[in-house]
Amino acid sequence: MKVFENLEFQLRRNLLALFTAGLLFWSSLGALLPTLPLYMEDVGATKQQIGIVLGSFAIGMLLFRSVFGRLADRRGRKIVLLIGILVNAIAPLGYIVVQSIPGLMAVRAFHGISIAAFTTGYLALVADLAPEKNRGEIMGYMSLVTPIGAAIGPALGGYLQAASGYTLLFLLSTGLAVVGLLCLVPIVNPPIHKQHQVDSNDGKFWQLLFSPRVKVLATIMLMIGLAFGTLHTFVPLFIKAAQVNLNPGLFYTVGALASFSVRFFTGKASDRYGRGLFITLSLVVYAVSMILLWKASSANVFLIAGILEGAGSGILMPMISTVVADRTLPQERGRIFSICIMGLDLGIAIAGPVFGSVAEQVGYRNMFAFCAGLTILALLIFLTQCNKDLPGSLRFALGRGKDAYSLNQS
Repeated sequence: MKVFENLEFQLRRNLLALFTAGLLFWSSLGALLPTLPLYMEDVGATKQQIGIVLGSFAIGMLLFRSVFGRLADRRGRKIVLLIGILVNAIAPLGYIVVQSIPGLMAVRAFHGISIAAFTTGYLALVADLAPEKNRGEIMGYMSLVTPIGAAIGPALGGYLQAASGYTLLFLLSTGLAVVGLLCLVPIVNPPIHKQHQVDSNDGKFWQLLFSPRVKVLATIMLMIGLAFGTLHTFVPLFIKAAQVNLNPGLFYTVGALASFSVRFFTGKASDRYGRGLFITLSLVVYAVSMILLWKASSANVFLIAGILEGAGSGILMPMISTVVADRTLPQERGRIFSICIMGLDLGIAIAGPVFGSVAEQVGYRNMFAFCAGLTILALLIFLTQCNKDLPGSLRFALGRGKDAYSLNQS
């Protein structure tokens, strides 16, 4: 990571504190990932109710994502980060005291506020700090907090739950978030330097959403959010129903390791070869992982699917974030990040209840066939709509041309 050696001391300190806080934030969330569906099942929830409760997580994200985007642009990124990690420290305590389905929905929706705040502030702050010439590389490295946390959290959480039960698991999640909160305190919030506006209506949500530089990215995030929400809600239950001898936590752990690995080189490579090629590659890999899950009947196939899903998301999320940073000005960055990620939020919100109903009708296996179709659709949309016209879109998507909407054409 020689790129960090050339940064000034204050910038390196901000990035290190931010990275540590992000790692603890995602570890806190990851600790609950493989066990919450099983916890819901233990308290008597049906498949559809499990989907509804876990999908409620996205309600908090959807309701507050745009609020935190505006707040990040007006008051700075740090306040939004602090709100996000504080909510993440409080929410796990709610799972200890609430066991009714409506109550768990409320706790889960409150928990979703944490991601709405933290991810918006985190991405906007990293984009502010990263120099344009190696923005992809720095954003790729800083995005490592997600797979590392997702690797540590599920493995630790699954082991603790099996050994000591759910209460200590929830307390662990709270403790990790509290330490992350302390890491944010020394971060110096940089000023937001206003530049010339790109869109005359860029202060309005719907004009921003339907802006050509935003709408395709938000649509792709919606499609992947549907697949992602389905996978992370129902894979543990699918493994159990298929009677496959595999700890569900291992599925997420191998995916996180794959996601971690690809981020080391894709960010830097995107600065050289362009973002579009890697977004295309990520969507192809994600589609293959969904097809494998559709056909999975052994532990090895599940693990291969997990590796491919992790690699796909490990390329896609940083690349989409970097394209957003390329296409935005500092004073609008929080709002546009929030809009694009809201596509992911909406997909996750729909995935639980909708695909829970699908699973009731056709089973978990065929449910993932629908997910494969969604990812293929996302790929087609990107190939044909990501730039100003079809030839330009194909060139950008295949690494043969520049992003016409990028503000950094150097």
